[in-house]
Amino acid sequence: MERLRGKRALITGGTSGIGLETARQFLHEGARVAITGKDATPLETARKELGDDVLIIPSDAGDIAAQKKVAEILRQAFGQLDILFINAGIADLRPVEKWDEAGFDRSFAINVKGPYFLIQALLPIFANPASIVLNASVNAHLGMPNTTAYGASKAALLSLARTLSGELIPRGIRVNAVSPGPISTPLYGKLGLSEADLKTMAASLESQVPAGRFGKPSEIAQAVVFLASDESAFTVGSELLIDGGISNL
Repeated sequence: MERLRGKRALITGGTSGIGLETARQFLHEGARVAITGKDATPLETARKELGDDVLIIPSDAGDIAAQKKVAEILRQAFGQLDILFINAGIADLRPVEKWDEAGFDRSFAINVKGPYFLIQALLPIFANPASIVLNASVNAHLGMPNTTAYGASKAALLSLARTLSGELIPRGIRVNAVSPGPISTPLYGKLGLSEADLKTMAASLESQVPAGRFGKPSEIAQAVVFLASDESAFTVGSELLIDGGISNL
């Protein structure tokens, strides 16, 4: 199928995990794709894997000024934008007493503030119709220890899916969210834990999932394709929980 034929898409944080897999599936569905990433080596690896037709944009998701530069690059390259997948994010997990202002601000800058101002910067080039998909998290719904700042930032994204929809739907822009549960991605490897602690954490998380396993990036990417496509034209301000039942059972 080519459900995204002719559509122009941006994926933030598209160099690994869910973002990279979504880029693969967008390309398979016929879209022109741009991805952002902060670090040069993962960006070059993604370029080699996805091919030279993909537009690679070095950008820090938490740098507010950089969002206008991303929008200008896309305007020059694509003219307009049909799909935005806000995927770049950080999972900084700490007990409440271990947080400081700098860490808290960094989490919200990358997970909320940067995405908000990227959407603002892109408003002049969004097509009508267009689709925005926000990558939130099941942690916005669970009282999981050590996730206070992370869960709050993802809950903010879920609020934006509704409030931005209310404001942007007259322009033909739909906003929806996916909320993954535990997914097998490099995200957990960025927590600074030892190999033994990572295995312990993974086993603990897996034991809480009724489906009995971690999800796959492809299972999230498939949902994003649906929300990005015209198949979901009547889906507005909604959240799709893809969590193996952890939030419901």
